[in-house]
Amino acid sequence: MNASLNTPPEDPERALILSYAPAPGRPALAALLALDEALALLLRTTSQPAVGQLRLAWWREALAKLDTAPPPAEPVLRGLAAEVLPRGVTGASLVPIVHGWEVLVEEEALDGLALARYAAGRGSLFVAAGTALGAEGDPLVLGGEGWALADLARHLGDGAEADAARSAAAPRLAQALAARWSRNGRALGALAHRARMDLDLPADALLPIGAPRRVARLLWHRLSGR
Repeated sequence: MNASLNTPPEDPERALILSYAPAPGRPALAALLALDEALALLLRTTSQPAVGQLRLAWWREALAKLDTAPPPAEPVLRGLAAEVLPRGVTGASLVPIVHGWEVLVEEEALDGLALARYAAGRGSLFVAAGTALGAEGDPLVLGGEGWALADLARHLGDGAEADAARSAAAPRLAQALAARWSRNGRALGALAHRARMDLDLPADALLPIGAPRRVARLLWHRLSGR
């Protein structure tokens, strides 16, 4: 399984959402999202599963080593070491994010178990971000898993696997967004809201990034936590 998951280079919604994070933690959230984007790019540019596994193994080891050694000359790792680790997040706690992406390389078909593993791994980014931002009591696990699955569904397009990812994402996002998110967690809540709005679009539709209705919904979340 190899899916092309990447964030468009110009994304006004992403910039808006980052502004919701508390100023001291904003660089940490940006660094974590840069890690996710680097792993997405890795999969997008790797056609052979064995090569993909080797490259992901390098990331696993590099993240774990952040706890005991200075980062190598790699911008994403340096950003994590400078902005995320000082805010109480360990390099080892970021390794599950790589495990989530590995599912897309290891599995020829994405059944329910594979989707759950993927969601738990990639979605743990929300847990790390919650620690870095000081978000307490927010539904980070459900929000992160729903966010990860919704993004996967968009990039899979249509077909049984995409439908399964959407079906798995929807209840997670609904439950996560039924809660009122704390002020420190509202950037993550906004990412979850954005994922839910993406789920509502037809599989073959272009994302209306920056559309007034979407931006208004994100702004209401910033004000209300809902």
